[in-house]
Amino acid sequence: MRILVPVKRVVDANVRVRVSTSGAIDTTGLKMSLNPFDECAVEKALQLREAGVASQVTVVTCGQSTSQDVLRTALAMGADDAVLIDTGAASATVDSLAVARSLRAYMATSDFGLVLCGKQAIDNDIGGVAAMLAALLGWSQALNASALSARDAHWQVTCGDDGGTSVWELDGPSVISADLRLAEPRRVTLPSIVKAKQKPLVTIDGASLGVDMTPSTTIVELRDPPVREGGIKVANTVALLDALAAQRPLDNLGAPV
Repeated sequence: MRILVPVKRVVDANVRVRVSTSGAIDTTGLKMSLNPFDECAVEKALQLREAGVASQVTVVTCGQSTSQDVLRTALAMGADDAVLIDTGAASATVDSLAVARSLRAYMATSDFGLVLCGKQAIDNDIGGVAAMLAALLGWSQALNASALSARDAHWQVTCGDDGGTSVWELDGPSVISADLRLAEPRRVTLPSIVKAKQKPLVTIDGASLGVDMTPSTTIVELRDPPVREGGIKVANTVALLDALAAQRPLDNLGAPV
């Protein structure tokens, strides 16, 4: 069985971004990295291959040629091969649905038994690709997975939800999105980086997939969050209760005062 792991190139999690005067985020000069959630997905896919559950791990991304660096990172972690779906000038406007459609079109030319991806990207926090891709493929899906194991012909997946956690069993080909708790990514060593340069990395022209890249969503505005106001210090518990009462925090909850 082959596992496909879609990944994304994002601004490094340790970098603080700012909205420019033009109303956009300028990534020029910023450190770019493999999306942390996707990194966990790659690690889990490698663990499944090492356990004999899968035979091959392929990583894929949609973007421009600059996105090859995150594919090389995944190859250095241990992925077998990589695919870049080059979206060209459309890269800036490609949304989750276009990515899902591109992945489905690519998968039509290959045979995969599992798609394992991050539950969301840290640059937009939308997290829609996994569910959209599962719907387009007609496959089972499990989102926000914190544990995953193969049981005979089933996948047993532990997922987080509003009520805590739930355990699902999926039959057949499935799409699963990874939480950060799913796996601890291995460290990439210098020898593995050198070996990664010899592994296959194929570039596919996104236009050849016949996918409409017109965005179905529009970003209306980007702005920095408001500056947090300074706190106050109180002398004792009585003063604390008085300060809280002055803010009337229960008014918005509809509770009687």
